[in-house]
Amino acid sequence: MQKIILIPYFFVVLLSTSCAQTPDKNVKVPETLDFSKELVLEDIQNPWGMVFLSNNTILVSDKSGRLILGQNGETQEVENAPAIYNRGQGGLMDIELHPDYDQNGWIYFSYASEEGEGKGGNTAIMRAKLSGNKLVQQEVLYKASPNSTRGQHFGSRIEFDNNGYLYFSVGDRGDRDTNPQDITRDGGKIYRLYDDGRVPNDNPFVNEPNAKKAIYSYGHRNPQGLVLHPETGVLWEHEHGPRGGDEINIVQKGKNYGWPVITYGINYSGTKITDDTNKPGMEQPVYQWTPSIAPSGATFVTSDKYPKWKGSLLVGSLAFQYLERLEIKNNKVTNREKLLDGVGRVRNVRQAPDGFIYVGVEGKGIFRLVPK
Repeated sequence: MQKIILIPYFFVVLLSTSCAQTPDKNVKVPETLDFSKELVLEDIQNPWGMVFLSNNTILVSDKSGRLILGQNGETQEVENAPAIYNRGQGGLMDIELHPDYDQNGWIYFSYASEEGEGKGGNTAIMRAKLSGNKLVQQEVLYKASPNSTRGQHFGSRIEFDNNGYLYFSVGDRGDRDTNPQDITRDGGKIYRLYDDGRVPNDNPFVNEPNAKKAIYSYGHRNPQGLVLHPETGVLWEHEHGPRGGDEINIVQKGKNYGWPVITYGINYSGTKITDDTNKPGMEQPVYQWTPSIAPSGATFVTSDKYPKWKGSLLVGSLAFQYLERLEIKNNKVTNREKLLDGVGRVRNVRQAPDGFIYVGVEGKGIFRLVPK
């Protein structure tokens, strides 16, 4: 295997991270750290998604379209990756393994695709298998429509629940006044399918005329975190707000999460979006970040390797370039801690099957957090 050489490419910085904001003083910086960071895979420009095929083999998606197989510090590019629409925040995004991956070999991908109606692209979900260093048996399970030439808010994370349902997110595609509140349109939604792409007959809107039958919840802005709570089995989500108002939500069937009718954020210009932060029939977040941290990636810590962190939610901050640890009790955030302060734009965080935490940092690669 040969090591991949870093190739620079045009990068669009998220508006929510480029607006000058004062860091939140409520997030604490520990005096000493109980871990060190070890760079295990280098030179990955934007490590959007990662899964662990074994304890020493990682599959990583780079937003630019590269799919990278990492093993023992060496990287190899996977052939036949999905054809992507690489624009703004869109590209090759998340990866997730089927719960029975060891038996069936299915790997799931989210990416921006030009296929379908209209110019530009929109978020697609595909599954495939890995044969050697090549993707085979590719099947597109869902393609959001219509396409748009806008470069923002593709989402997109993937998660399975304990019953084997496939969930994924699609951002509002920058069309906040049309997509998030309209269940006949894609965008600003969390979706639920069977693992082969079929729509469950108990999805909340299957009997609604003209509705997108795969929708599970709506009224979202740009969800880039999707993770199953290890004790309750309930799906948690976080999403980018505008200027302020990033949210953590517990995803419930058929519920409306309010964007843009209610929000704790404002326009990037400083003007109001709405006077309302709550309305009947719209869900309140478990937590909201103001100022925005620009959250990306999420994992609950269940590992015994980090005893002080057990039960915590880890979330990457793109805007302030650190890893945030949130202590949660009774679905409330009780404490926040800043880890890896200044490490760079944290794009993703995952707990591996062996219990170690891995962190993807833009422009640097994948770090493993090693307890002292």
